[in-house]
Amino acid sequence: MPVNKSKAAFRTIAELAEELGVATHVLRFWETKFEQIKPMKRSGGRRYYRPDDVEIIKTIQHYLYDKRYTIEGVQKMFKEKGVKAFIGEEIQKDFFASAPQTSEMDDKTRELLLNLQEQLKSLKDELNQALKAVK
Repeated sequence: MPVNKSKAAFRTIAELAEELGVATHVLRFWETKFEQIKPMKRSGGRRYYRPDDVEIIKTIQHYLYDKRYTIEGVQKMFKEKGVKAFIGEEIQKDFFASAPQTSEMDDKTRELLLNLQEQLKSLKDELNQALKAVK
């Protein structure tokens, strides 16, 4: 099943492995060989690859599989030139391009939000008093 996510979306190891056509153990192995790959790890060790991780991994795959570099060769290249020389800044530009535009709030909306904020503060105070009474 092909992954249909934006460039800015995080990917699981299974999604990324399928997208690249490699096994998940290959991605875990590359993590041990390339310190630049730093997926977020959630409870249970579940990996979520950031957009920059995905681009780094695609670059590694390209140099290993297409250009026939060794792992040591790619490591040396990253060390000498830096990873950003290969992936550029396009991922972050794409990520921020999808950010929603801010708009001005009308007076009615502002009043409703302030009222809601006061109600939430009141509920918080009531909950804190109830917790104190229980203790």
